[in-house]
Amino acid sequence: MSSYDKYQTPLSTRYASAEMMSIFSARTRASTWRQLWVWLAEAEKELGLDISDGAIAQMREHVVVSDEAFKVANEYENKFRHDVMAHVHAYGDEAPAAAGSIHLGATSCYVTDNADLIFQQRALNLILPKLAKVIQNLQAFAIEHKDLPTLGFTHYQAAQLITVGKRAAQWIQELMMDLEDIETVRDRLQFRGAQGTTGSQATFLELFNGDADKIKQLNAILCKKAGFPSVYPISTQTYTRKVDLRVANAVCALGATAERICSDIRHLANLKEMEEPFEKSQIGSSAMAYKRNPMRSERITALGRKLARLPANFTATFETQWFERTLDDSAIRRMDIPEMFLLADSILLALDNVTNGLVIYPSVIRSRIDQELPFMATESILMKLSTHGVSRQDAHEEIRVLSHQASAVVKQEGGKNDLLERIKKAEFFKPVWNDLDSLMDPKLFVGNCGKIVEDYCNGEVKEKLARYEKELLTTETAQLSI
Repeated sequence: MSSYDKYQTPLSTRYASAEMMSIFSARTRASTWRQLWVWLAEAEKELGLDISDGAIAQMREHVVVSDEAFKVANEYENKFRHDVMAHVHAYGDEAPAAAGSIHLGATSCYVTDNADLIFQQRALNLILPKLAKVIQNLQAFAIEHKDLPTLGFTHYQAAQLITVGKRAAQWIQELMMDLEDIETVRDRLQFRGAQGTTGSQATFLELFNGDADKIKQLNAILCKKAGFPSVYPISTQTYTRKVDLRVANAVCALGATAERICSDIRHLANLKEMEEPFEKSQIGSSAMAYKRNPMRSERITALGRKLARLPANFTATFETQWFERTLDDSAIRRMDIPEMFLLADSILLALDNVTNGLVIYPSVIRSRIDQELPFMATESILMKLSTHGVSRQDAHEEIRVLSHQASAVVKQEGGKNDLLERIKKAEFFKPVWNDLDSLMDPKLFVGNCGKIVEDYCNGEVKEKLARYEKELLTTETAQLSI
């Protein structure tokens, strides 16, 4: 059967990186199980159990699962209806001297759960530099445009001016929160280790003739080999699924951030103020040849929506575990854990591409400001009139009448905002006629935006990105083929 004749997830065929897909591949999974069995045998031998050097040598020789070994394992699974035992037997066939030592004292979750923790650690380590790269892109963009005035929007209605860089800095801050949260769950990950069938360590206590200290040594050795600081102090048959939920809450929040940022970009594209990168031969619409649709931002929005909602699955899986373990966690975790990281990876690849090539149209931005600025400048006009002894209340009423007239021109006639021209013609405002043009400089209305951006991007953001300096120096911007 051709790959075109069966369903494949778009995450693997279209969006995610080869590195992330490799982490969650069948070969990596099965080979990691074998590596865990090697580590267990090495540690048990070191602590005095009778496992021969030849057995361990054969195990090491066949750690990577071959295509033929997969076929053998599938045959065993058809017979046993148990995937771990199928791989135990397939491994024993290739390493016959170790057949009686593989999986000694362990339960299935020794390999399945420890492997899942290894995969999550690797996946977190893979996405963190990619997230840092997106932040770096936006850092450069924000600094470049820190002083470029643009309309702020509240309720998606024109509000006080900010700068293009200030808006980007808000996006950065939200991504920085994601970076910190993901770093935290990565740094707090622990190993399940060797804990026995219900977390009592009874089988290992028996293997070591009641010497509990050797169980501690065993887990210390396993942690060192696997690259974890320690084991969770309490386990049942599994490590608590609260761990998966904590990781999901951090990783999946990135989806919400990505969706929010790209929603802003899509709205700005509609206003023709900002565009995502657009290839020379790219087609925006199959019917409307002139269109430049923000397709990448729309893709990120869709992927972000999916990712942001995955914690509900992890919550349900955690809260419905009974006592020391029920198997209803297995099938859903096989889907949810890889999918979570493939989604995050896909989003970051696309975000890197978009944020590294954002296009700004200052003339369009200025024209939109000019439509709203006369209204925003009225408070300054009031203050200036007061210095000439004009009653603030009288001035307020004059401006109110003229503002409504100008608003009617814009809304009912489709004309431009002519409030300034009306003020220049009204004798009441003669004391400030010569000041009006100078009051219309947009930079007078952006407050402290430039300094806010500079302080944040060259301070907290720069300090955080310094931790990823090596990766950022060697990472090129992601190129999207679709």
